[in-house]
Amino acid sequence: MPPVRTRIAPSPTGDPHLGTAYIALFNRCFAHRHGGDFILRIEDTDRERSSEQSERKILHALRWLGLDWDEGPGIDGGKGPYRQSERSGIYSDHIRVLLEKSLAFPCFCDEKRLADLRAEQMRQKQQPGYDGHCLGLAADEVAKRLQTGERHVIRLKVPREGECVFTDLLRGEIRIQWSQVDMPVLIKSDGLPTYHFANVVDDHLMEISHVIRGEEWISSVPKHVLLYESFGWDKPVFCHMPLLRNPDKSKLSKRKNPTSIGYYQAMGYLPEALVNYLGTMGWSMPGGEEKFCLAEMEAQFDLERVSLGGPIFDREKFDWLNGRYLREDLDDAEFAKRFADWAFRPDLIEKITPLLRLRVNRFSETAALAGYFLQGELKISADDFAHKRLDPEACRRILQFSLWTLESLEDWNRDAIEACFQQLAGKMDYKIRDFLFPLFVAVSGNPVSLSVFDSISVLGLDLTRSRLRNAMDTLGGISGKQQKKLEKEFQTLSS
Repeated sequence: MPPVRTRIAPSPTGDPHLGTAYIALFNRCFAHRHGGDFILRIEDTDRERSSEQSERKILHALRWLGLDWDEGPGIDGGKGPYRQSERSGIYSDHIRVLLEKSLAFPCFCDEKRLADLRAEQMRQKQQPGYDGHCLGLAADEVAKRLQTGERHVIRLKVPREGECVFTDLLRGEIRIQWSQVDMPVLIKSDGLPTYHFANVVDDHLMEISHVIRGEEWISSVPKHVLLYESFGWDKPVFCHMPLLRNPDKSKLSKRKNPTSIGYYQAMGYLPEALVNYLGTMGWSMPGGEEKFCLAEMEAQFDLERVSLGGPIFDREKFDWLNGRYLREDLDDAEFAKRFADWAFRPDLIEKITPLLRLRVNRFSETAALAGYFLQGELKISADDFAHKRLDPEACRRILQFSLWTLESLEDWNRDAIEACFQQLAGKMDYKIRDFLFPLFVAVSGNPVSLSVFDSISVLGLDLTRSRLRNAMDTLGGISGKQQKKLEKEFQTLSS
């Protein structure tokens, strides 16, 4: 039996997500339970959205949780590079093999044709997907268009008849009709691979034995199976984990629940408690224990104990578990040390100091001025938002538009935040002082505090998002119908 090798392959396009930690945890436990290796690979071929800052956050988050990797960035196991952006030559060699076998083909269809095709398929209530248009091009025409450098992608040929049959470790045999599978792009027009192509090539070359990932990837398995068969490679064992859910059973998302690992670190949760809680998501210890450490989970781990019912990420239950860790695992000295490490982080103190130094006459005044930097959800009421020129609906609108603006901000700094708010206030036809009022209350709990621009910059997107949403809920919340209306209005303002 070949050695067990699992992997996690996050894309550095945003904040580290709880789902990434959840899947990383189960991959690591499975590999270590069987004496194998856990590999970290960075899937950074999306040039527009990938960033070094996001990659650093991912690495930091996994290390903070104790989910270290056996191979990956900084730990060479002989199968690297471990960033896809550094593996371009490998993908070029492998796509050439498929082209020579006529198992892949150049596609010259532009975005307009593809958009028109999809619109017509939707109108006819047909399965949307590529229609194989460029498969019918004569070889000499293809060669001529390639020679002239015409923009194109490389697609995988997919059968139109029959079905793909594969086995999932948790779900057994799965059958998907080939007619339901689109002809995926393997190489984009910029020469970089798509997820599907790089994923299969890398998993094979890195000798991944088990692909353990979220169930949203089940529909992609036929494309991956076809690629393995096209190259003549053995397939790994596929295992698709149930998705994390909100208490209302919807897919865990930042709209309803904080999903960033950084949020839970900033809120003062213990990393071992978060790992423990993620370990209870769809899995249980043989003895039913709810509190256990990573080493205990690895020693007892068995995928057969995974339940396919959507695991619920319940903040109240997580609070209870984290409280047990604080009371049961930390004595007074350790509690003091861990609290000081969280509350008096050098990076936080350095950011707050310039805001306080010129505003206080004694240190005892700092708590009243800056205490909100160390709080989680603020205790505010609808009355706190009373304003002579803004009703609750206007406050909710300002808060929601501000949140969407912050979420699209590329450079997170005080000046960029002020510039985008100044611009948004003008577009919404508010004086900046009135516009900022609900933001002051939402972020600091008071209508007057330290600069709201500085405050948001220091708090970061995770905590700011949570506080703005808390404020909107305090003001009565936003219904689904209202949300759609606001989205259209925001798009109009942003255009």
